[in-house]
Amino acid sequence: MNTISNASSLAGREVRIPAGDAWLYGDLTVPSGFAGLVLFAHGSGSGRHSARNRQVAARLQQVGIATLLFDLLTADEEQVDLRTREHRFDIPLLTRRMQDATAWVGDQPELRHAPIGYFGASTGSAAALIAAARLGGRVAAVVSRGGRPDLAGPAALAAVMAPTLLIVGGADHGVIELNQVAFGQLRCIKRLDIVRGATHLFEERGALEEVSALAADWFANYLVPAEHPA
Repeated sequence: MNTISNASSLAGREVRIPAGDAWLYGDLTVPSGFAGLVLFAHGSGSGRHSARNRQVAARLQQVGIATLLFDLLTADEEQVDLRTREHRFDIPLLTRRMQDATAWVGDQPELRHAPIGYFGASTGSAAALIAAARLGGRVAAVVSRGGRPDLAGPAALAAVMAPTLLIVGGADHGVIELNQVAFGQLRCIKRLDIVRGATHLFEERGALEEVSALAADWFANYLVPAEHPA
């Protein structure tokens, strides 16, 4: 298991995260004097190299938040998923991987006391929310981008304690309605933001920049130790 000796050595470091009998690979970036750590749960057919998630992560790093982008699937699982699409909607598997990564963070001396946030996209949003529900106060904040929080189910959504921001594209028809349903089932501090004119991947000019700003503001407000709520 990787052990981290000091924060200054973490910028841009590749890490290996144990997940049962498998290993997950991730990229960990820790700014000097970081305020917390956000784990990214990517969506369908995506991974740690997602340009969209990396853009959001860069914005978080600029405001002093550490980021961990990691592959929720192993290389073999990704190859199977490309053919069958069976793993990207395996919410229980993705949720276990989120919990495995969070446990790994807790084993790192320089990270174990950092407030934890989750940033989920597409089906990764459901995994992030279920993991947040299970881990309770260990997770300080959640942001969903173009996500499927409805796949978490009403019981898990009602159990989420972490302040949760749902971001949806204004032209992402169908997904807006699913997010509205999920929003109604959340019992935590919550907000639903709709980015005008944006489609599911937020490819329109300025759309992803708006997502990044919204996420950075949310985590800046709520990514604090549990004993010091915003």
